[in-house]
Amino acid sequence: MHDVLDPRDLVPDEAEQLVHSGFPARDLLAEARKASLLSDLDTLAVIRDRLAALQRPATWPYDEPSAPQDVWNAIPAGADPTTVVPESVSARISGAWLGRCVGNTMGKPVEGLTPAEVGKYLEAVGQRPQTGYLPLLDPLPEGVSHLHESAPFASAGLFDAVPRDDDIDWTILGLHMLETYGSALSTADIAREWLDRIPFTQTFTAERAAYRNLVSGLKPPATATANNPYREWIGALIRTDIYGYVHPGRPRAAARMALTDAVLSHTANGIYGAMWAAALVSEALVASSAPQALEAASQVLPRTSRLYESQQRLLTLADSGAAAEDALQWIDTELGHYNWVHTVNNAAIITTALLWGGGDFVRSIRLAVRAGNDTDSTAATTGSVIGALHGASAVPERLVEPTHGLVRSAVRGFDRIAVTELAQRTDAVRRSLESGLSSTHTTPEPEVAS
Repeated sequence: MHDVLDPRDLVPDEAEQLVHSGFPARDLLAEARKASLLSDLDTLAVIRDRLAALQRPATWPYDEPSAPQDVWNAIPAGADPTTVVPESVSARISGAWLGRCVGNTMGKPVEGLTPAEVGKYLEAVGQRPQTGYLPLLDPLPEGVSHLHESAPFASAGLFDAVPRDDDIDWTILGLHMLETYGSALSTADIAREWLDRIPFTQTFTAERAAYRNLVSGLKPPATATANNPYREWIGALIRTDIYGYVHPGRPRAAARMALTDAVLSHTANGIYGAMWAAALVSEALVASSAPQALEAASQVLPRTSRLYESQQRLLTLADSGAAAEDALQWIDTELGHYNWVHTVNNAAIITTALLWGGGDFVRSIRLAVRAGNDTDSTAATTGSVIGALHGASAVPERLVEPTHGLVRSAVRGFDRIAVTELAQRTDAVRRSLESGLSSTHTTPEPEVAS
């Protein structure tokens, strides 16, 4: 756990973030890690100031804006189709919700493990390849030092509903916000609902830093940048499936709403990942294949970003006939320097799972989990897309039955809600938006929302 109140975490993590985004911070990163181990707060304070003074070299090959209008201007011009979405999309929204919930739970116990550690654990539990929820082993197999802290309540046989998880909480909160504000949803509205509906202790990394900044009186975009080394991590990506659910076949509209959300806590690739995920799910609800959805999602990424570059490389690998092993190896080799919770490497894992999963739910989740890193998040988005493509029938009933179709949630007013109710309420929002209606709430149109 990265403590957003502790400089022993914040300063090394900031140095790492700067290294990944082209700043000459490698020496300071080593110094910060050493000072952190020694709990040398005075030295960490000095390093923090030195990090803030760094300049990125002009040779940095990427252009990655964070201001909302600059981000929107950086993506290719285009327009969403205006055709009416078929009624069958309601069933696909149900599939997306179910796939997200089940996929998340399949990846949850091994969150944060390396690919090698995941492989050893799968071997030990007799699921290599993975076939379902992972049982809890005690003692752990040799070579696996720990499981995620959720494992005691998220492993096979230990839950009677989809276990609480931030990947699901954010999707649920997004539904509540859309029901409340409709198309007028603004970043300020989102900030207010965070403070009202989500406990601080159930937020992590960038979201926890932004939450702390809100309580301290800061407003966006400062909430995303003040003492927030996690601003390009996966937190915004996991929040935005809901915007795709309510904009089927309108990936740009979904991405625009995701942008409004993401700027509360993220910058650059952290924002782009949120837009990409929303567009991906949006297109999956009307597409016939994962490659079609991924191509649409790539159209809402700045061409000069690291996220776009890595996504294009994977699409090229798939077109060349490369195997899943080749893609996973490429991620380890080319993106392995990123933190295990970063957007760029985890989005690459999602894409690999979708491109080489063959449209099969279990096979796709298996690839996402096997790749390690943020396994619950990558499996959740992967499951969401497969469910959106193929409907609820894509999710095996044997995986649904242990959850009793219910979801645990930390979002106030939503604990033990039925997946079917979440889908029905989402579809009602979708219908309202499509008919041009919005909530009766009087919040003005946000700058970047549509």
